[in-house]
Amino acid sequence: MGHEWDAHTAVEATPDGWSAGLDPGWVVGGAVNGGYLLGVIGRAIAETVPDKPDPFAVSAYYVSASRPGSATVRTRVVRDGGSTATVAAELSQGEDTRITALATYGDLSRLPDDVRTTAVEPDLPPLEECFATSDAPAGSSRTPPLMERFDMRFDPACVGWALGRPSGRGLLQAWFRLADGRDPDPLQLLMVLDALPPVTFDLGHMGWAPTVELTAHVRAVPAPGWLKVSHRTRNVAGGMFEEDCEVWDSAGRLVAQSRQLARFPRPA
Repeated sequence: MGHEWDAHTAVEATPDGWSAGLDPGWVVGGAVNGGYLLGVIGRAIAETVPDKPDPFAVSAYYVSASRPGSATVRTRVVRDGGSTATVAAELSQGEDTRITALATYGDLSRLPDDVRTTAVEPDLPPLEECFATSDAPAGSSRTPPLMERFDMRFDPACVGWALGRPSGRGLLQAWFRLADGRDPDPLQLLMVLDALPPVTFDLGHMGWAPTVELTAHVRAVPAPGWLKVSHRTRNVAGGMFEEDCEVWDSAGRLVAQSRQLARFPRPA
């Protein structure tokens, strides 16, 4: 039996590009999650340059909100060199452009396995001491379909927002894996970078925070097992905020990182 991530990001070649079906299980805030969409685009790019299957760097601009249903991804190889390829991609639904992206792809397995960093790995309590989404108190708002795709265990120090007591630090961090237990791979990391709730929750501002732009760097093939994910923000200005994400694998390596610019949630 296959995993739903693979089925939900599958693309098929057509004369017009790549056809995809955006699954309703990835909806949050009335639109399809941006990380999942990046995974769909990423799959089409990988199929376009099959000898370079892994994302190294992806910069995506979110033009309009996507809805569940059919979509088309058009790709154009800008340059295909010896070890990397640069590919432009656009995801659309009907006449509406949803995302336009530029990506550099290669083969991470051919790179030296020498991940080194001065960044500090998130200090998360053991899984059994963290809070799952199923631990939400009675009377909480209905869990969006997106959250059913994941098994996330939040650091107890970062869940005050769920009880009406946000810390104000602008930090969320959690253990992460897909609900069906599928191990992570480089393409999946594109989605993980946008999987946690908006970090503005920890500032006391709930609600959907639409992404304007997201740049992702994938640094290594992740080891099997749970991931550690952290989101931070330091600045809110002009009705927007930045969200910096780090993803660490079970071997304690920083395997992906991103920065996105998003719109600050509107008051309820």
